[in-house]
Amino acid sequence: MLWMALGGALCVGVALGCLRLWAGPMPLHMVLATVIGVWLTFMLGTGLMALVFLSSGTGHDDQVMDPLKDEVSIDD
Repeated sequence: MLWMALGGALCVGVALGCLRLWAGPMPLHMVLATVIGVWLTFMLGTGLMALVFLSSGTGHDDQVMDPLKDEVSIDD
C-alpha cells in the first residue's frame, strides 16, 4: 500500500509540474485542490483495481450466475 501512496505522490508532482509550466505560478488553494484531487483519484483507482484482482483471484467472479447465457449469444 505504501508504494501506491508513493505512486500517487509522484502523479501529484507531475500534475503540479505540468500546471506550473502551463499556467505559471498558482495560488495556494489551487495547489491544495490539485494535490487532494489527484492523490485521492489515484488512490481510489488503485484501490478499486486491487479489489478487482482480489475478487478475481479468490474465485468470487466464478460464482456469478448468468440467467441470460442460454438466450443471448456473445460469440458473434
